[in-house]
Amino acid sequence: MMQLRTLIFTSVLLPWILSSAAKEEYVEVRKPTTDTVNFPDYDTLRDSDTDPAAAPRADEMPTCLLCVCLSGSVYCEEVSPEMSAIPALPKETAHLYARFNKITKIRNKDFADMATLKTIDLTGNLIAEIEDGAFSKLSDLEELILAENRLTKLPMLPTKLVSFNANFNHLKTQGVKATAFKKLTRLAYLYLGNNELTAVPQLPESLHAVHLHNNNISTVTDETFCKGNSHYIRTNLDELRLDGNPVVLSKHPNSFICLQSLPIGWYN
Repeated sequence: MMQLRTLIFTSVLLPWILSSAAKEEYVEVRKPTTDTVNFPDYDTLRDSDTDPAAAPRADEMPTCLLCVCLSGSVYCEEVSPEMSAIPALPKETAHLYARFNKITKIRNKDFADMATLKTIDLTGNLIAEIEDGAFSKLSDLEELILAENRLTKLPMLPTKLVSFNANFNHLKTQGVKATAFKKLTRLAYLYLGNNELTAVPQLPESLHAVHLHNNNISTVTDETFCKGNSHYIRTNLDELRLDGNPVVLSKHPNSFICLQSLPIGWYN
């Protein structure tokens, strides 16, 4: 009987026990021993994380974070997010370069407390309106550049201007007062090319260069540049451009006798 029990244990139970133990050991080895890393589901990001409208606007950001402020100069060129108004400037700002943005209007308050400004360059914006007193408190402003905008008229300009550039706008004679530049006794460079002017405004004696090319000027008189005085010599004016206008210079032979050189460019 004992031999029969031994035979049953060795031939049936022992293989079954060994097989079960092996299976349990195999399963145990396959169990993971490292922690699980959970990655974010990028398909379920909140709308505010990807919506451009949720990003801060230019007028909500500090100027010197949005622009480059360096030794009295502020550079705000092709700013992103888009800049649609003049930013608040540090009190010591002397030179502002805010070119190629989306500025549409200059208000009286934009430069009200900025008496230190000497240069303003707003080339390549969308400026269609400037309130008449916008530059009235800029007593030290010497250079004003408004080229490549959408202006049809000009505001009152600072009296100490040395250079004024409004090339490539839509300026009309009725939008530029006849005396707009006459009292600017320090003005040396006047650029009004590529506009819609039909007449030459009164010009101060201080001018060295005047660009009026590509307008609609059809006539000039003896008084336009020479005061109608054959003895008068305009000593400062070195460069005059009237090309690209319908005016025929040969019909006005006495209009330029006071100049040291004839207008430059191609004419009919």
